[in-house]
Amino acid sequence: MKGLTALFLGILGTFAFSWVGLTMIPNAQIGNLEPQMDEDGNDPYPAPKSGMADRGRQVYVGNGCIYCHSQQVRPSYGGSDIDRKWGERRSAPRDYLFERPALLGKMRMGPDLSNIGKRAPVDDENAPPPASTDSTAAAPAPPAPGAGTAPPATANPETPATASGAAPPSPAAGSASPAPVVAAQTAPAVATPSGPAISGEPLQYSAEWHHRHLYDPRSMTLDSTMPAYRFLYEKRKIGGQASTDALKLDDHKAPPEGYEIVPTYDAKCLVAYLMSLDQSHALNEVKSNTPVSPQAPGTAVK
Repeated sequence: MKGLTALFLGILGTFAFSWVGLTMIPNAQIGNLEPQMDEDGNDPYPAPKSGMADRGRQVYVGNGCIYCHSQQVRPSYGGSDIDRKWGERRSAPRDYLFERPALLGKMRMGPDLSNIGKRAPVDDENAPPPASTDSTAAAPAPPAPGAGTAPPATANPETPATASGAAPPSPAAGSASPAPVVAAQTAPAVATPSGPAISGEPLQYSAEWHHRHLYDPRSMTLDSTMPAYRFLYEKRKIGGQASTDALKLDDHKAPPEGYEIVPTYDAKCLVAYLMSLDQSHALNEVKSNTPVSPQAPGTAVK
């Protein structure tokens, strides 16, 4: 009987210490966390998600995205997530205040999505490229008052024709000066730093890119193992004007003439949720790995 009593007390003590260490102490440490704000009570982080993003979270869970994607950036000593540019700092408990439950994940068949919304291009990057990318052609200056029909003076005496090695044609006597060569007609098709300029492919991690990736992952990433979620999109007949949300697909995957592929409401919500994922906000309790910008010359160091 003495041995049975000691065994019972040992089992009871083990469960009691485990409960205190795994439940009571963590709850006392992080159970009362609130959104972080600045001294003036502004810039709260994190904030509750919008209605569409919250529904998109349910679509994300319902379609099993949590089985292949994680949402936790490990510290530098625990992995290479920061080196992979999946985040600027490690994830912290405060990041998940409004996550019930927190979709930490444990498998990484695909990349971590903690900051997929941070990697989305900004609005000015989605703007179309300028009409001219030829920096060697100078625009003609307007003629000065009283100059008559004299040819305008330019900062660069070379014309696009002389720059390419051909001599410019000399105007006939008494005829007007030749019209300036338009740079946009001879400008080569070049890619912009933010993405392809002429090819028509969407910028990476933009809303259009996410829809294309969900509909046909291999069209965006050749070695992707992600299944296609085409049931989140519908093919419908174009009535009058084509929808602005219609997917721009390759010729061999485009719908028949007179039809279009458009995202359903669940697809839009899922993309809204993905673009809302952003843990880049600086936290007081976490040291950021973002490099500090160099001190401006002539300023005092605090």
